Amino acid sequence: MITTQTFIFALAGGILPALVWLWFWRKEDRHPEPRRLILLAFVMGMLSVPFVIPFQKYSVLIFSGTTLIIAWAAIEEILKYLFAHFSVLRRKEVNEPIDPIIYVITVALGFAALENALFLIDPLTKGGVVQGILTGNFRFFGAMLLHVLSSATIGVFISLSLCKSAAVRRALIACGIILAIALHSMFNFFIIKSNGTNMLLVFGFVWAGIIILLLILEKIKRITNVCLSYIKRN
Repeated sequence: MITTQTFIFALAGGILPALVWLWFWRKEDRHPEPRRLILLAFVMGMLSVPFVIPFQKYSVLIFSGTTLIIAWAAIEEILKYLFAHFSVLRRKEVNEPIDPIIYVITVALGFAALENALFLIDPLTKGGVVQGILTGNFRFFGAMLLHVLSSATIGVFISLSLCKSAAVRRALIACGIILAIALHSMFNFFIIKSNGTNMLLVFGFVWAGIIILLLILEKIKRITNVCLSYIKRN
């Protein structure tokens, strides 16, 4: 039975690390977004988790093996994007190329926060505090950054779609989603195949992607010709 104390500890163990990463990524934005929208994006990311779970459970009845891994990644990436799109990405405050990236990262961190909390409940319920800490650390350095990397990939393609025609914009965003699903699937595939071994190698894959993302962000920050009409897109 899950006690209130266990639930609170699990929730704190999921949210607090996510807030640390959120603080880090907000520092990349020279003109920080309104806190109310950052909070909205974070909460929407958390709210997307209950929608993901039933789709993933249903996918088990249809897919198996590698296709199931891809299906689970696709469900998470598509729903995270949709929650970001309909909650914050269409707002007038999104007026710089880096803004879509910051918002989708925030949604991803909200998603990872609740997902991590759910993963922590089992070891904490069984009294495995050490196991809970190890699980939290594993997800802090691996799974949480994987969500950041995959969602940020979509954000980068959204930024690249600024000032483009509607058709080109949709194509670029679709490419971003496909690439995000591919990155997410590869991470999950190697985690499963490693069976607990070579974890540093798998984490290295994520950290290499984060370094590349930081370099891309520096390039995007230099883009000054921003097309605001994309916010009014159909």
